[in-house]
Amino acid sequence: MLHVRSIWNGAISFGLVSIPIKVVNATESHSISFRQIHTEDGGRIRYRKFCELEDREVTQSEIGKGYEDADGTIVPITDEDLAQLPLPTAKTIEIVAFVPADSIDPLQMDAAYYLAASGAPAAKPYTLLREALKRSNKVAIAKFALRGRERLGMLRVVGEAIAMHGLLWPDEVRAPEGVAPDVDVTVRDKELDLADALMDTLGEVDLEDLHDEYREAVEEVIAAKAAGETPPVSPEPAEGGKVLDLMAALEKSVRAAKESRGEEPAEVTELPRKTSRATPKQTTGKKSTAKKTAAKKTTASAKKSTGTAKKAASSKSATSKSASSAKSTAKKTPAKKTTSRKRTA
Repeated sequence: MLHVRSIWNGAISFGLVSIPIKVVNATESHSISFRQIHTEDGGRIRYRKFCELEDREVTQSEIGKGYEDADGTIVPITDEDLAQLPLPTAKTIEIVAFVPADSIDPLQMDAAYYLAASGAPAAKPYTLLREALKRSNKVAIAKFALRGRERLGMLRVVGEAIAMHGLLWPDEVRAPEGVAPDVDVTVRDKELDLADALMDTLGEVDLEDLHDEYREAVEEVIAAKAAGETPPVSPEPAEGGKVLDLMAALEKSVRAAKESRGEEPAEVTELPRKTSRATPKQTTGKKSTAKKTAAKKTTASAKKSTGTAKKAASSKSATSKSASSAKSTAKKTPAKKTTSRKRTA
């Protein structure tokens, strides 16, 4: 850290206490940058700066700042103009408040810096501010000017140093309007339970174990081509099926997370799935024999009932015939009696 070049020198204003400090970058980028080249011969492609009025290339020393007005007019602004601005934060990180850390919206977080004590006289007030932040469990909100504009910052303790996070102004953070789904969705308790199980299975991770695999792959490609070798080819990822059932996806995710950690498959309760036909229950041999016996008894009983019914039907038919015969005889007998009563002349 001692060899890192400071990007800003000034002081922290803590009430009437002034702490001389140097601001250094707390982060660095490891991204691989590429140059633009002419694909036919590998020549570098460069951008040259031309003046539109004189139509000639200009040097960096001839370039200044200008503000374009609404009508297209350019208003020149010099470094001297900006240096004369009545900003108390031009060379001072002015602490304006102390607030709980969780009151800061992470969306406001910007670049991070370390604040290093500048010289031996700054050691005592620097340590005082650091220990006060530790004991209060709060962060300091400050205003400072950097690269031509006033900014908002948050001071907190990192190890034995004071770090400052640049913050976006509240009006620079967009409201999340139109981002969330605009349809009504019902999340069931069982789905939440499985989501909780997945979160517990994944658990925590040591950020030190994470690394940029893409950058490493690019470095391998560059090294292979520089050595005249064939660049390594990554296997194509397996195509995943379309997930239509959220519960099934959650269950599979929990099992996969468990297996990746070498643990037993997670015990999850599956929801009953609809089937088009009911599957007949399998029965044992004894139950099958009992059913056959019962069927035989039922058949025998049915046969007896049929025989009895037939006999009853025959008896009824005979009775019917007797009744019909009796009625016929009765009708014939009065007819004969009537004939014998005729008078003689």
